Amino acid sequence: MTDLPFEDTRDFENADRGFVGALVPAVVKDAGGRTVWDNDAYGFLKAECPDTANPSLWRQAQLASKQGLYEVTEGIYQVRGLDLSNMTLVEGEHGVIVIDPLISAETAAAALALYRQHRGDRPVTGLIYTHSHGDHFGGARGVLPRGTEEGVPILAPAGFLEHAVAENVYAGNAMTRRAVFMYGDRLPKAPDGQIGAGLGMTTSTGTITLIPPTVDIIRTGQEETVDGVRIVFQLTPGTEAPAEMNFLFPDRQALCLAENATHNMHNILTLRGAVVRDARIWSRYLDEAIELFDGRYDVAFASHHWPTWGHDDVVAFLSEQRDLYAYVHDQTLRLLNDGLTGPEIAEELRLPPALENSWHARGYYGSLSHNTKAVYQRYLGWFDGNAAHLWEHPPVESAKRYVDAMGGPEQTLAKARGYADAGDLRFAATLLNHLVFADSGDTEAKQTLAGVYDKLGHGAENGPWRNFYLTSAMELRHGENAALLDAANPEMAVALTTEMLLDSIAVRIDGPRAWDEDLTVDLALTDEGRRHRLTLHNGALTHRAVTEPRTPAGLTLTLTKPQLLGVLAGKGLDGITTTGDPALLARLLSYVTKPDPGFPIVTP
Repeated sequence: MTDLPFEDTRDFENADRGFVGALVPAVVKDAGGRTVWDNDAYGFLKAECPDTANPSLWRQAQLASKQGLYEVTEGIYQVRGLDLSNMTLVEGEHGVIVIDPLISAETAAAALALYRQHRGDRPVTGLIYTHSHGDHFGGARGVLPRGTEEGVPILAPAGFLEHAVAENVYAGNAMTRRAVFMYGDRLPKAPDGQIGAGLGMTTSTGTITLIPPTVDIIRTGQEETVDGVRIVFQLTPGTEAPAEMNFLFPDRQALCLAENATHNMHNILTLRGAVVRDARIWSRYLDEAIELFDGRYDVAFASHHWPTWGHDDVVAFLSEQRDLYAYVHDQTLRLLNDGLTGPEIAEELRLPPALENSWHARGYYGSLSHNTKAVYQRYLGWFDGNAAHLWEHPPVESAKRYVDAMGGPEQTLAKARGYADAGDLRFAATLLNHLVFADSGDTEAKQTLAGVYDKLGHGAENGPWRNFYLTSAMELRHGENAALLDAANPEMAVALTTEMLLDSIAVRIDGPRAWDEDLTVDLALTDEGRRHRLTLHNGALTHRAVTEPRTPAGLTLTLTKPQLLGVLAGKGLDGITTTGDPALLARLLSYVTKPDPGFPIVTP
């Protein structure tokens, strides 16, 4: 850590550059008075780094917690520090174009109000989603309330809507649960608690919304003019998000890098869970951006952190980010092909000194350790080739046997404390984890493991690692907190295609309960002019589009998609034409489970 260039203050100068004004107080509440964002809670970061935080992560938190309206270049402004992500505002001929309206409608409205306070009450004349993650579209209704979106172009990369809603439907409950640990929003904001997430401070907890795009960006080089502002796009699918894009404002000499190049190493596989990203193609798109837009920008900004000014500095920044993801990808494969497993590669691999000492390549959000394992997973999956790992016992049963083999709970606890006292916190956590899984009522083991997690968290340079350790410690001490951010909202549901909506039902079928069921339901959707046949057989709900079926279904519902949403929400069949046995619908829906909002991660 002492080798890092702490004397280099350029990031602080850039993070302060263009400051116009702050939101005072930096607290955002919802209509009911509940606080959904509080940036003032991070005031303690003005002090020197304590011994409960990694100095490098503390420095990153000081930078990311800066809040207010900033001028990027003439006619382009950013609001930073009012959510995990940034909102960028580009002034046009008649109003302002909003790029990435944060996570929540409440924080987005506050950000827009801050801009208008200093730049005038300009209407929103365009909306751009850089990519398909919720912190870049969830606040859409905060800038375009219902009834105001008419005639306002909403631009997004090809595939945006599918990926935006799919991530929140298929594995949404599990991802949301993990996000609580990853961002640490339940932790106290304090020197020994939550001090940020590397990419930003934490996630707001307001109302998530979604307005579907009206203009798809389908190719690199596509040019659109919004409110008199020319924009040239570069599609970058499969990088930080499945649907993502960079774009240039050629008349402003400004390049938007979305979330493809930020001031930290990003995730190849985020700890909240996602499809593994392609570090190889990520690197290639960054290289393409250097060449594609060369000589046409004086500043580059992103959806997180602060801008980089100066053409040569932008090229240097992009080149190092390109090399970072290429190196992690290629060297992981080199060691993989030498026979090393994911954990072994994570211990073996280190970055070149030039990248290791570059602040924007540090592992504040992604880490070299879990990114190498992600590359391994992308190519070889969960199995490491060791036959002993093909059919291991699940965690609780394995833990009971480990504890027994080590001489019982007292011996295991004593050995774990010995490792902790010797400074081997990693193995102490492993032993204590076995104790907790072997007996979830062992309070002493839980308290001891919580103490080890505290120490691991306080030493972590990676924000999500710190938050995972400290939230796990909090849960071990105080029990589960099942209050989760609700990503299932009406606008998200409406945005689902019918196929995706039916998929979302299929993944919630309680298969064992439905083993012996055999039924068929047709949905004749009058607003789509299509018919879908649902078949529940052998515990699996399958569906396909059909024309005139050769055999009639047990039940046919003739309805619109909004009526279908109502049926699935339990509103009954009023106003819907039915042919056949209506009882089949009740039987089908009886097998649809509601996911447990607080399924355990830490305790069995």
